[in-house]
Amino acid sequence: MNQLAQESSPYLLQHQNNPVDWLPWKEFAFQKAVLEQKLVIISIGYAACHWCHVMEKESFENIDVAQVMNTNFISVKVDREERPDIDQIYMNVAMITSGQGGWPLNIIALPDGKPLFAGTYFPKENWLKVLTYFNDQYKIAPDKLIEQAEQITEGLHQIEYLPLKAEGRLLDNRLTDIIWDKWKTKIDWEWGGRKGAPKFMMPNNYSFLLRHLHQTKDVTIADTLKTTLKKWAFGGLFDVVGGGFSRYSVDTQWKVPHFEKMLYDNAQLISVYAEAYQVSQRPMYKSIVAKTADWIECEMTDECGGLYSSLDADSEGVEGKFYCWTGQEYDVVISQCYQTSDILNASLTDIESTLLFSRELYNITNEGNFEHGMNVLFRTQDHEYFMEKYKINNEVFQSIVTEINNALFKARESKVRPQTDDKILTEWNALMIKGLTDAYKAFGEERYLDKAKNITSFILIECKKEDYRLDRNYKNGKSTINGFLQDYAFLIEGLIALYQVSFEEKYLREALAFTEYTLEHFYNRSNGMFYITSDLDPKLITRSMDSSDNVIPAGNSTMAKNLLLLSKYFNKSDYEQMSLTMLNNVMDDLLNNPCFFSNWAIVLDIHLHLNKELIISGREATQRLKEIQSNYLPNVLIAGSHEESELPLLKNRFTPDKTQLYLCLNKSCQLPVEDFSILKKDLFS
Repeated sequence: MNQLAQESSPYLLQHQNNPVDWLPWKEFAFQKAVLEQKLVIISIGYAACHWCHVMEKESFENIDVAQVMNTNFISVKVDREERPDIDQIYMNVAMITSGQGGWPLNIIALPDGKPLFAGTYFPKENWLKVLTYFNDQYKIAPDKLIEQAEQITEGLHQIEYLPLKAEGRLLDNRLTDIIWDKWKTKIDWEWGGRKGAPKFMMPNNYSFLLRHLHQTKDVTIADTLKTTLKKWAFGGLFDVVGGGFSRYSVDTQWKVPHFEKMLYDNAQLISVYAEAYQVSQRPMYKSIVAKTADWIECEMTDECGGLYSSLDADSEGVEGKFYCWTGQEYDVVISQCYQTSDILNASLTDIESTLLFSRELYNITNEGNFEHGMNVLFRTQDHEYFMEKYKINNEVFQSIVTEINNALFKARESKVRPQTDDKILTEWNALMIKGLTDAYKAFGEERYLDKAKNITSFILIECKKEDYRLDRNYKNGKSTINGFLQDYAFLIEGLIALYQVSFEEKYLREALAFTEYTLEHFYNRSNGMFYITSDLDPKLITRSMDSSDNVIPAGNSTMAKNLLLLSKYFNKSDYEQMSLTMLNNVMDDLLNNPCFFSNWAIVLDIHLHLNKELIISGREATQRLKEIQSNYLPNVLIAGSHEESELPLLKNRFTPDKTQLYLCLNKSCQLPVEDFSILKKDLFS
């Protein structure tokens, strides 16, 4: 009997009516497998996953397939977003047995969970062949399968463990030069991002490149940053109508997206575009951040203050249908807009030129530029092209585009919307805290700071326990699932960032308390790294560590960064040494494959270059901070207070009747000043 109806995960609930007798990941599922002497199917996916839906429709809703699964196997469904620990273990199985992974991820395992086989999407007939083969082999030669599972599990132990690199490495700028030299070979100089397809955005890559540009002033880095950020914004990845980015592009030119929208991508992209704006002052970057934040506010925010996880790729069973238009649909919307728009009537001569403009703007054709005669909206021409062709200025061009987008948005409201995965994950919400604080720094708009504080309050009230244990998931008014390393790591990072823009010391002290908890329950003293799972969690077949940075940075690299920053705020030299040990452990991987260790590259950059401290103390500390933080200052640690503080950097520096600024270089402090302009040269150098 299918037992998913009582679960809260939207992904599991999508499968509650399957004829497959799905069980959630619980101990009783494996006890049942042992009792009935059956192999286990572990099927892992997430609510917005297009190919998960396809396999469900083809196989898991099929009576014949369900009968084979129910008769011969115990079938377990897992939401990878709720249980990243399980997902990482079995994704590693897929990588070591087949060399590729993805979702849906389907595992055949022994009754104790030890894996025999891992694959991704299977058409119905292929899936039946897999099931038949392993069912037959388990009856004919179980010892052989048990031996195979033991070998795979041993391989997991080997790849999951990072050894301690006892011999340290001298840190200097030659290391970042090596990283950039290796990185350059992977860049798509014409379209941005990495070479090849599909193309994922990997926002953390560009956070590092912005830092490296600041240190080196290398124009080639500036070029690839400009190209990549523009192509992302112009491509079909960015929803120009409603805001927010899709997960990845299926082609090399960022034109056709895989239409699911994930909170974690958009949180990090807000950071990247905000930081890029600080560097370049390009208006487009500000617009991208604003539109993405608007989408978060309008479509992804729960009444409790937390943020939902994702929007599905499909609607009405068709990928991208909500976001795409036939040529005829598009023309109807634009024609109606022309009839009522003063801007279009005043700027474009007639309906024909309006249709020509709008079609050329987003590359709309009668045949469609996507599947099923549909059109993805993407741009290939800059505003100058339209200004010259239609004899308009930039202000008019922007007004026309806004009018077209608003008309499309209104028309799209009548379409069937993609489903929302409305579970609220601590990790992804914490990423958005960091994104919004970066937006506040860049643009000074209070709405970004207020939103970051609201999300933080939600997590601290609903997901934090008295002993600083965190729950990962919030749904239906309650929090569940003991938190994983990344929940703690990104919340600590967000709390530090929130302190840096508000000078509210409570956030920094919360960050320290969560760090102490993480060291107690996740830290491996034998190699100086952190496990993904707490020592309070039930044991799995292996206790994983994450080291590589992918579309989301690793929990370990984020903790290495957190420890380093907290060491400076609280004068904890042991934290700094922990961070150095962690960095040293992965240095070879970082130098050999920097694109997938980019957050570690940031950790290295901080160790090398964070040599300035700006302390602002006084009643007007936050006002003075706001004047400063709009600048891109990766080499400056900022601390401040409106009152007397016991923080080492701030102690005995408060004067009630004035606000003073202290600049310290390499742990040597200059005399305090009240005029910021006096510090500018040293601060920005």
